[in-house]
Amino acid sequence: MVQKNKIWASSILAVSVAFTACQPQQAEPEKKPDQAKTEQPDLSAKLIGDAEKLQLNLPECDGGVCPEISVERLNSNQAFIDEFIDAEILKQLGEILSVSPLEDKTLSKDAPAASEVPAASEAKSALAKVETPKLKLEKATQPYMQAFLNLDKELKSLSANQQISLMIKPKILNAEKPLATVVLNTSSYLGGAHGSSAQQYYNFDLSTQKLVQLNDILLPNQRAELEKRGYEVFKIWVKDAKLADNIQEYEQIWKFKLSDNFYLSQQGLILQYAEYEIGPYVVGLPRLTIPYDQLQSVLKKQYLPPVETAEASAAKAN
Repeated sequence: MVQKNKIWASSILAVSVAFTACQPQQAEPEKKPDQAKTEQPDLSAKLIGDAEKLQLNLPECDGGVCPEISVERLNSNQAFIDEFIDAEILKQLGEILSVSPLEDKTLSKDAPAASEVPAASEAKSALAKVETPKLKLEKATQPYMQAFLNLDKELKSLSANQQISLMIKPKILNAEKPLATVVLNTSSYLGGAHGSSAQQYYNFDLSTQKLVQLNDILLPNQRAELEKRGYEVFKIWVKDAKLADNIQEYEQIWKFKLSDNFYLSQQGLILQYAEYEIGPYVVGLPRLTIPYDQLQSVLKKQYLPPVETAEASAAKAN
């Protein structure tokens, strides 16, 4: 009897195992990818980057009046802007330093050529041959470097105990809409009574990848109106700076004009001027700010800050 019970139990167990094996396998739940990790933010509508310093290889100098030169370029996520600023840096160097045809073609024997800089190792030699935008600009600045060093030697030969210097540096001001803005700051002292400085603003539309000029942000036929608004700000600036009591007398020497060097700040449209453009050297680099509330009928809508609703304004006031 016990033997029969064992046989019966074994039969039931076998049937159960066979039934289970015939059941369809349930698929494991599909693992959904972590969207927070896989989705990358779109940075094409922003200008992100910083300035990087060029390696200009100044010769060793033991004296206290060693020449100083520092040139930086923009390294950002917008290659078309970097290339534009690189070209403007060379343009600025050309306006500051006079390069002779000989310097433009070949480097002086005293100038440290890029080929003279020892490589860290043979393994890095192939990588060093890759002409990055930074290396390309460094090569293009070599004639200006030589002109700078030649000027220093010339001044020293005249027993001029003066330390000449030159600095060029870009900086991102506005990173996104309505315009991405880069300012190129330049300062130099090449002997004489005083040095010189400049600020040039470049405004870009990231969607079209184009440089935007002042006329591009104005409504049709509104340049004359903008000039009127700028002139009113100019008169206030002359008075506040105590440059003259009579604007007509002041304009006999320093006449107002509308600058095309601009950028859109939080306070309004800023017009930037160069040295001696609308005032004496003592005022430095004048800038005039025209508030946005005076530009509602002058600027295109996309270049004006959003108008706050009455409720939002009342909430801030409280």
